Amino acid sequence: MQRGRNILREEHGAMPAHKLLVDRAETRIRDARDGYLLDLQAWYGGDVDKLWVKSEIEGDWGRKPEHAEVQALWSHAIDPWFDLQAGVRQDLQAGPRRTHLVAGIQGLAPYWWEVDGAIFLSNKGEVTARAEAEYDLRITQKLILQPRIEVGLSLQDVPELDLGSGLTEAALGMRLRYQLSPLVAPYIGLEYERAFGGTRRYLRMEGEDPGGLNLLAGLRFWF
Repeated sequence: MQRGRNILREEHGAMPAHKLLVDRAETRIRDARDGYLLDLQAWYGGDVDKLWVKSEIEGDWGRKPEHAEVQALWSHAIDPWFDLQAGVRQDLQAGPRRTHLVAGIQGLAPYWWEVDGAIFLSNKGEVTARAEAEYDLRITQKLILQPRIEVGLSLQDVPELDLGSGLTEAALGMRLRYQLSPLVAPYIGLEYERAFGGTRRYLRMEGEDPGGLNLLAGLRFWF
């Protein structure tokens, strides 16, 4: 009897599953140097508890990454729509590096917006935050338009990392993808990004462009 109950429980949600999603693997064409972005997530676990790994790498072609990070998170479902997440983040890019504690939330908001927000506490005592939201608008069964917004915040000035206090940066974009199959979808798009306040000032002092329009071409896939 117990064996039958165990099988029934596994068949109705207790069986662990896994997924790897490369959400954005794209090249970015702009007025200054062309760049690239790789954004991926992977998870393993059951309906309630999961192990998440998130990674993002961004930079200019032909140069070392300007930003590279990996996060290892424990995720716990608090209702059918949202998970609380906690863990660590390690920055991997050249130059100043940080190790962070992470606390965040990820899930599906009303009107089917996928949201992901986190607060980071670095080993230097710096507090930053990031939030992003995206929505899939189906034009046809295969053609999907995805608006996406991302913002960054910092509690204090961090000149070493070119971060000013308050709103540090924001990006607003549109990506139009075509599903070759449920697993693979190439896309094109536009994204406008801009730095604000002290972050904008630091970037200008470094000779960097604090904002601009990017033409995007990339691939989204999962398995």
